[in-house]
Amino acid sequence: MQSIAALVPPGSRVLDLGCGDGAMLDYLQRERGCSGYGIEIADANVLACVKRGVNVIQLNLDEGLSMFDDESFDVVLQIDTLQHLRNTETMLVETARVGRIGIVAFPNFAHWPNRLSIARGRMPVTKRLPYQWYDTPNIRVGTFKDFEVLATKNRLAILDAYGLQEGRVVRFLPNARAGTAVFKFERG
Repeated sequence: MQSIAALVPPGSRVLDLGCGDGAMLDYLQRERGCSGYGIEIADANVLACVKRGVNVIQLNLDEGLSMFDDESFDVVLQIDTLQHLRNTETMLVETARVGRIGIVAFPNFAHWPNRLSIARGRMPVTKRLPYQWYDTPNIRVGTFKDFEVLATKNRLAILDAYGLQEGRVVRFLPNARAGTAVFKFERG
């Protein structure tokens, strides 16, 4: 959480898409002086946000972000959200529209243990991808390179990119060495 939070400028107005229990937004408010809203669909997570004092809107992200004007926020976060969305590309473009900066993090399917599992003929089951192929909530999987191609296609400028592996930042060969991909971007 801290390495991703460090990408958010202090005092930013933040929109956290798929905010879960509100832990990240709570951290940003307390430690970085940020304000903003979380978007969450699950009733239990909405309640957890309210208990934390995090402003939350209950909304299905597959319905889009039309309620927000262009550049309504300094930063829009999608931490472990992108892989659950049916309209991934649309939501990425919407992230860049409503925020000056977008930050996404998602499980990196190209991490070497995943590659090894595929070479052995099985879908990977790891700390980062803990589900069997038949019960995963992930609709899609992606890699660093996949995201770079998607960003280029949609005219998004990548400002920073790195991997996370067991809490440490991985900048050398993150596509193979990190279980989580992290990107900071803006409209190109």
